[in-house]
Amino acid sequence: MAIKATIFKVKLQVADMDRAYYDDLSLTIAQHSSETDERTMIRLLAFALHASEGLKFTEGISAEDEPDIWRKSLSGEIEIWIDVGLPDEKRIRKACNRAKTVYIYAYGGRTVQTWWQPIAENLSRHKNLKVIILPPTATRSLGELAQRTMALQCTIQDGQIWIGDSINNVFVEPEILYGAV
Repeated sequence: MAIKATIFKVKLQVADMDRAYYDDLSLTIAQHSSETDERTMIRLLAFALHASEGLKFTEGISAEDEPDIWRKSLSGEIEIWIDVGLPDEKRIRKACNRAKTVYIYAYGGRTVQTWWQPIAENLSRHKNLKVIILPPTATRSLGELAQRTMALQCTIQDGQIWIGDSINNVFVEPEILYGAV
């Protein structure tokens, strides 16, 4: 018998001063049984960074040919493809060929460089690819914010991110590994 997903209900206030985007969002996130709280919260962070009309969580880990998050045009074309973690080169190439813009939010400390080094040159022709590294201390702290019901505020300014609840606040300073963001 398959283990059911854990459901998170999130009230998320986004104040993205870099994009002049401000909104109060009500989100439902399904956490796959093999997914950690850290990864789930990174998906939420990635959603906040790209929050816009039509942006959606997908089946993620459960679906091989879908990203963690995407936005499609009215005609069904993939405008934004967002993956979290360290996807393999084949998956990234496929994403770059299918979507207008691909974002990879890589995390895991030193393993990120080990993952990126052998595939970087082969992916350099994809100008629609953006790879962003999230610092391990920040991603671990994000994981600690996870609760079944959350009310979070996310502020983005000058590429820096503050996300937290009424008690805890996590500072995230992403590093661009590849592509202009």
